[in-house]
Amino acid sequence: MASGIRQRYLDVLGSIYLYNEHRGYTAIDRVLQAVRARSPGDLELIRAIEQHRRDERKHYVMFRRWFERRGVMPLALGRRFGHIDRFVELVFGRTIDRLDTQAVIDRDDLFERLCRVISLTEQRGYRQVEALLANRFVRSDPVMMRIFRVIREDEPSHWAPYEGWLERRRSRPYRRRERWTDTFIHSELLFLKLPVLFLNPFQRRRTDWPDAADAQTAAGPIAPGTAVER
Repeated sequence: MASGIRQRYLDVLGSIYLYNEHRGYTAIDRVLQAVRARSPGDLELIRAIEQHRRDERKHYVMFRRWFERRGVMPLALGRRFGHIDRFVELVFGRTIDRLDTQAVIDRDDLFERLCRVISLTEQRGYRQVEALLANRFVRSDPVMMRIFRVIREDEPSHWAPYEGWLERRRSRPYRRRERWTDTFIHSELLFLKLPVLFLNPFQRRRTDWPDAADAQTAAGPIAPGTAVER
């Protein structure tokens, strides 16, 4: 029974991370579109966001290979399990896919808001990884531990470019509502959605991988050597 609980927990955890890493790098494509249009000469910022995109893609591939090794597909999850999805919906009042990229390009206040959302999401992700590295179920899986160690190493560089841009612009500090929203989304996932998913034996699995329909982007393919092997 203990082994079954452990496997189910890791299955749910891996599925949630697989979804979020895929959603992360595909959402960053929209951010890059906005930055390249707004500030085509800010090459340092563009390169930093491109690296963020490559890291998110790398993390996604590591979780995909973790599932492939086990010979099972991840659970089929939607945007209600995505931190950035929920954050954008609650702050902007619409889904990521319906976010008006041109409006974000044209309006400083909307771009600043987007930078704050991304930065808070990445900082939350770092704190969550720190907690998971101490989790006994995660510690029982050497490959999962290596994946989260890679994420912990990469994560600080992910919020840095957005924080730096906000500081250079002397933008307004984080709003209390934005911080509350971040806390609410995390609590909702941790204490409600994750337990319900864990206990739901009827949750179907994906029949394909999330990146099956990805368009080729300027970020290019995943670099070799990004898998975390046993």
